[in-house]
Amino acid sequence: MATRIAILGGGVMGETLLSILISAGQGTDAIVVAEKSAERADVLRGTYGVEVTDSPTAVRGADLVLIVVKPQDVAELLAEVASDIESGATVVSFAAGVRLATLEAGLAPETAVIRVMPNTPALVGEGMFGASPGSACTSDRLDEITKLLSAGGRVRVIDESLQDILTAVSGSGPAYVFYLAEAMAAGGMEGGLDAETARELTTQTIVGAAKLLAESDVDATELRRRVTSPKGTTAEAIATFDERGVMSAIAAGVLAAARRSEELSGA
Repeated sequence: MATRIAILGGGVMGETLLSILISAGQGTDAIVVAEKSAERADVLRGTYGVEVTDSPTAVRGADLVLIVVKPQDVAELLAEVASDIESGATVVSFAAGVRLATLEAGLAPETAVIRVMPNTPALVGEGMFGASPGSACTSDRLDEITKLLSAGGRVRVIDESLQDILTAVSGSGPAYVFYLAEAMAAGGMEGGLDAETARELTTQTIVGAAKLLAESDVDATELRRRVTSPKGTTAEAIATFDERGVMSAIAAGVLAAARRSEELSGA
C-alpha cells in the first residue's frame, strides 16, 4: 500500500476513488485531495476527514498520484505539478481519452504512468476498470494498482490501442443499460403499470439478469436462448427487436462511441 496518495480532482470519480482507497485499508491520514472548489473541499474534509489542498502541495511526498480532472484540464495540471511529483512516484490517469504519450511527455522522464478507464458502477463497488501501463511502468507497480482498484470492481489490463473500444463497451456501457431500463419501464407503463412498479420490476430484472450472467458458465446468447421458448412471449419480443434492428443498432452504437473516443483523444 502506498504511504502517501494524492488525488487530483475531488469530483464524483475522485470521491469514488477516495472511497475505494479507504475500503482497501488505506488510512485517511495518508490521503490528500486537491480540489479547487471550496464548497466541495469542505464536503470531502467533513465526510472523510482527509486533507484537501492545492495540487502542487498534494503531490509533494506522494508515491502515488491519481489524476481525476477533466481531460481538457490535464495538460494545465501536468504543467502545474510535474516539477513537484517525487522521483519514483506512480502516476495514474483516469482522464478519458488522454493518451500515455501525452501524460509521459508532461512528466519527468522515466515516470511510471498508467492510463485507466473506469465506469460509474465503481460508485457501488461493481466498477470495470481498463488499465494500460506506460513504458516505464514495471509489472510490480501495475500489480499494485490493479490490486488497489479491484476494491471497486474488476480490472482488466489491456494494450492502450484497445482503450477506445473499451471506453465504448464498459466506459459508456452503463448508459446503454440505463437506456434499456428506460425502454422497459416505458413499455410497462404503456401497458398499465404505475411508474413505481414499472421501475421496480425493471430494476430487479436487470440486477438479477446481470448476476446470473456474471455467475453463469455460459454466455449471454445461451442464457437468452434458455429464456426464449418457441412461439412464446419472449420469442415475440426478440422477434420484434430483430425486425427493428435493435441488436445491430446497439453494436453500431458501440463502434460509434469508439470512433468518437478516438476523435476526442486526437489520434
